[in-house]
Amino acid sequence: MAVTILDPQTALILIDLQQGILALPIVHPTQPVVRHAAELAEAFRRHGAPVVLVTVTGVAPGRNEQVRSSGALSANWAELVPELNRQPQDHTVSKKTWGAFTGTGLDQHLKQLGMTQVVIAGVATSIGVESTARQAHELGFNVTLAIDAMTDLNLDAHLNSITRIFPRLGETGSTREIIALLDSRRA
Repeated sequence: MAVTILDPQTALILIDLQQGILALPIVHPTQPVVRHAAELAEAFRRHGAPVVLVTVTGVAPGRNEQVRSSGALSANWAELVPELNRQPQDHTVSKKTWGAFTGTGLDQHLKQLGMTQVVIAGVATSIGVESTARQAHELGFNVTLAIDAMTDLNLDAHLNSITRIFPRLGETGSTREIIALLDSRRA
């Protein structure tokens, strides 16, 4: 479903837009994804709406078939990209699982602020973004996904999330469409 409305109480959640993740071989150019995310953050701040900046700093316990790298992470692995222009009022979350709600207190934080909707963007579309969107949906938030402000490590996975999964969780739209809705709420 195309983006149609933003609730009066909508927060922005930006997933894993950090130095280490963006250094990985993602399928879309980094610059436009980061630029769109930064535009969303600026628009939400301009309207006094919450901005949540999420980084991944570990891994969930449990076995899987994928070999985990035993190499050391770079010193700036978890640092947010500077283009996001982190502000003192931004809420930051450090996660160790794919989704931003598990074990982080993000649900309580947003509900204390009276939020009923979230706009989500970031990396990777099929992992952190999709997991966070699923969790938000299950927690009762209206979900909107900024599809031009996200990318993935795998094009097929990215397209699957955007075309098959996201329409079942909420609405999708471009950064421009979301900012226009945000601006029209205050007009």
